[in-house]
Amino acid sequence: MNLVKYIKDSFVELRNKVSWISWEEAQKSTAVVAIFTILFALAVFLVDKVFQTGLGEYFKLF
Repeated sequence: MNLVKYIKDSFVELRNKVSWISWEEAQKSTAVVAIFTILFALAVFLVDKVFQTGLGEYFKLF
């Protein structure tokens, strides 16, 4: 298959055969993903700090 024909066909398929979500829905979904990403990062940070502190105190015993 010719690479140029493949690329052209891909663009035609994206234009005509793919159903896209609305701009508003894309913005809402992006905001939800961003918020949960930040919350997950904070949760991982807190768990890491707890383990770091706990292990630090444990090793101070020896």
